[in-house]
Amino acid sequence: MDIEAFRVFCLSFPDTHEGMPFQGFFKNSKSILVFYIGKKMFCFFDIDKFDYCTLKCDPEAIEELREHKGIQKPFNLSWKHWISVALDGSVSEDMIKDLVTKSYELVSATTTKRINK
Repeated sequence: MDIEAFRVFCLSFPDTHEGMPFQGFFKNSKSILVFYIGKKMFCFFDIDKFDYCTLKCDPEAIEELREHKGIQKPFNLSWKHWISVALDGSVSEDMIKDLVTKSYELVSATTTKRINK
């Protein structure tokens, strides 16, 4: 999947929007594209590299997922709640789409609970 197809897929979920919130912070973070539900991130990647994406993940599934080649601990985020997924072909497109969908659903569920309180 190329970068534009991946972007379109991420934006296909209801109430999703994108942004580049780190442009003013760190030089190496200026090209990070983030997908949100409300103010909560569910996926992001570097548009200059497009070598992996970082996804929110069910903590109970993380250890088993990390046994898969191409799924590892994220850079600079909680290892208990996030994973990094290689976009180099070592993880199938179907699995990537499934993980993105689950990330969206996980964040969507917690965002909806907070809004309804």
